[in-house]
Amino acid sequence: MSKMANTDLEGAFTALATPFDNDLDIDVTGFRQNIDFQIEQGINGLVPMGTTGESPTMSREEHEVVVELVVDQANGRVPVIAGAGSNNTEEALHYTKHAEDVGADAALVICPYYNKPTQEGLYEHFKTVAENVNIPIVLYNVPGRTGRNIDADTIIRLSEIDNIVAVKEASGNLDQMMDIIKGTEDDFLVLSGDDGLTFPLLALGGKGVISVASNIVPDILSEMVAAYFKGKINVSKALHYKYLDLFRIIFVETNPAPIKEAMDLMGMPAGSLRLPLVPVSPESSDKIEVVLKELELL
Repeated sequence: MSKMANTDLEGAFTALATPFDNDLDIDVTGFRQNIDFQIEQGINGLVPMGTTGESPTMSREEHEVVVELVVDQANGRVPVIAGAGSNNTEEALHYTKHAEDVGADAALVICPYYNKPTQEGLYEHFKTVAENVNIPIVLYNVPGRTGRNIDADTIIRLSEIDNIVAVKEASGNLDQMMDIIKGTEDDFLVLSGDDGLTFPLLALGGKGVISVASNIVPDILSEMVAAYFKGKINVSKALHYKYLDLFRIIFVETNPAPIKEAMDLMGMPAGSLRLPLVPVSPESSDKIEVVLKELELL
């Protein structure tokens, strides 16, 4: 498989929050509304069933329902990168095959968490998944969540596998990101996993972001990335600094609690969270509300 089509995976993609109803079941109607909002506001693509989608508390059936729902509602209007990871290689492969079967454009496969595999174990995990599907694979490195970093050398080695086409880098380590960009071919994409590092990463050769903030401001994130690629560096930088307080406040507590609070405040379908996650404290809610008002989002 050629990596020439990877331009479809450049830009701003939303790590979709999963809206719940009062019984903490998936709010299907609200979810479809949120997806249409994203696309109408110009987002480049959608990422269901990542961390922001509360994948750890989803049953296998719910996981598959969400991916199918997003693919169906997107209906080819934007690419869908389906969350498909697990700390169990067999299960990660199951989810990745499902994503492929239902028409997702790519799969986001997280670093195995809790097991703490060696770098060789990580390589074999991703290699096994990639070699048993044809769908493009986006690696997901987020050591703060998983307890294990996918080292730059391992990512560079994995990039040589044809259908491993990108990495969502949420290590917060710009040195590592530079090593990956320097050590991989131009058609391997490094995407920011942190809204606040998107602009700096673009300057270093990154190709976009898988964003939490774009759940509420998809137009801003897509414009920020597009402006950079059009050579309008000062426009992109201005948006980065204008929304930097938002990028920070949505991590005032564990994601996705703050972004769901922001969505609720703005009247968007979001609802509560499944235990062990809980809604943000009243103090955090007040801080979120202040930032939203400063940006005239309320």
